[in-house]
Amino acid sequence: MFGNNMLEKLQKMQQQVEEVKAKLDNIVVTGEAGGNLVSVELTANRTMKRVLINTEISAMEKEDLEDLLVVAFNRALSQANDIHEREMAASAKGMIPGF
Repeated sequence: MFGNNMLEKLQKMQQQVEEVKAKLDNIVVTGEAGGNLVSVELTANRTMKRVLINTEISAMEKEDLEDLLVVAFNRALSQANDIHEREMAASAKGMIPGF
């Protein structure tokens, strides 16, 4: 179906995608809310790295809450990404023959 040239191009494109993903894992962005009361760090691959809550709760409660927020956010983000990928694949079917 594909000639060697097309297969090589596809492999090169996949390698480039993997390189970009690795690069994006090293880029961290920060969002703040509530006058710096809450801060969230994400990689450019949309994975949460850290949540900071600047409140007067005990250290143990604060750490537990931060950990739970990271887990909950990443689970929701994973579901959103799955839906996004399915929708993009469905739309690509009409544009790319044999997809």
